[in-house]
Amino acid sequence: MTDDLRHMNHALRLAQRGLGNVWPNPNVGCVIVKDGIVVGRGWTQPGGRPHAERMALDQAGDAACGATVYTTLEPCAHHGRTPPCADALIAAGVVRVVSALTDPDPRTAGQGHTRLRDAGITVAEGIAAEAAARLQRGFLKRETQGLPMVTLKLASSLDGRIATASGESQWITGPAARRHVHLLRMRHDAVMVGGGTARADMPSLNVRGFGPVRQPVRVIVSSQSLPDLPPEDAAHGPLRQISGNLRDGLAELAGQGITRVFCEGGGRLAASLLADDLVDDLVFYSAGLVLGSEGRASVGAMPPGRLTDAPRFDLRRSLRLGPDLCQFWSRSEA
Repeated sequence: MTDDLRHMNHALRLAQRGLGNVWPNPNVGCVIVKDGIVVGRGWTQPGGRPHAERMALDQAGDAACGATVYTTLEPCAHHGRTPPCADALIAAGVVRVVSALTDPDPRTAGQGHTRLRDAGITVAEGIAAEAAARLQRGFLKRETQGLPMVTLKLASSLDGRIATASGESQWITGPAARRHVHLLRMRHDAVMVGGGTARADMPSLNVRGFGPVRQPVRVIVSSQSLPDLPPEDAAHGPLRQISGNLRDGLAELAGQGITRVFCEGGGRLAASLLADDLVDDLVFYSAGLVLGSEGRASVGAMPPGRLTDAPRFDLRRSLRLGPDLCQFWSRSEA
């Protein structure tokens, strides 16, 4: 493995810390290296400030002069609540910047790289680009398509049922799987359920068991009035409602800065998202029990069509959580 790739992988691991915690900003990681030694590290902080580069520069101090900077996204070139990171790198005297991706935000969109080059700094682009794009999919999709990335969670019996015929569903999966769900909630900006699930289960839709965290926005998809859910506080995120077209509702969330949505709705909402081609990732928890055909299906009715038209996903990885199996699938691009 080359030094560039090794240090970029370090930066990518740092960037993961910002998942679900930095919107509306992208989750970026930055590593500053001088004479083969890491002198500064940073990642986008809660709420989006400070940026990863600023954090790493502050840690490096004077050692940043003459150093190489590895960043998972092009340094910003626009003024916001803080000055551009490209200008900060120039002022620090770095001599080389290695980035994984160009920032699609039109306020930067290559201008950060250009500004660095104009200042005499060597710029290398595209290092670990595929891994960085996967990590930044929510931000990239919001910027390029005006939609957040959607992860659909399904938890079912071996025969694809999420509840008995009478509606009993607690608990199909075990404690380890349920704790893992809270970890995934924590890595998304919003948690979404349908109105039927909200009224039947009165879910908290928050992250529990991981200490103080930035709670995800709670999104209810329903044309009816919302149930009496807990108000926003330190333990519960803001509440939003989608009452019309799903795609339009998700676009509205994207307009509010949300980049990653974790859907835990019932079979009807799952079917609607799949039928409208809105699901990017699918997380499937499978429990070792069988409920039979009278049980409630994990995915509701979808429009009839040919087998070749069915939504398809590629298996990325799987893991065992106690007695249950968890599989991670991504939408097939083939």
